[in-house]
Amino acid sequence: MTATYTFDIFATLDGFASYSASGDWGGYWGKQGPEFLDRRLALYREEQRMVLGANTFRQFVEALGPSTEESKVSDPVNTRMRNLPTTVVSTTLREPLNWPDATIVSGDAVDVVARLKEESEMPLRSHGSLSLNRALMAAGLVDRLQVTFFPVITGQTGAEPIFQGAADFDLELIESRTLDGHTQELIYRPIPHVR
Repeated sequence: MTATYTFDIFATLDGFASYSASGDWGGYWGKQGPEFLDRRLALYREEQRMVLGANTFRQFVEALGPSTEESKVSDPVNTRMRNLPTTVVSTTLREPLNWPDATIVSGDAVDVVARLKEESEMPLRSHGSLSLNRALMAAGLVDRLQVTFFPVITGQTGAEPIFQGAADFDLELIESRTLDGHTQELIYRPIPHVR
């Protein structure tokens, strides 16, 4: 049986994964509430393996701190995520990674994740890692696309368009929920669009 792979991403309504340095939004665009935080903690309580690309991994280490320090962001969600087994797909990083239970796997991301899906006894989840996950979606390796839309439009400060350059997909809605009365979590099964 192959492990389920979830591409988990936060987004603005206009499709950006983050905001530029000129933005003054704060984490989660300042829209996190108790339901959102409880939901994220519940997601990360489940046994799973994180899969990250090198750039996202570097950003996480910068934001959360290396394993030898107390995390700069010490909320329960980030603490739990930081302590999950993590595979970092990279040709540029070298061990030691200074992150609890993280290993580097070098090679083509599609080959690495295909192998992980076959070998893993637990589900796989990737948060962020846009170029990695666009390639995995194109290869048919993403089973679930979990998009959490925050109620903002970042027309002036939006950075990192999530699906820019991605293949075309139809999306089958699996689950949906509203958190804190304004944030939407949508979980889809991506299906390559056939012309």
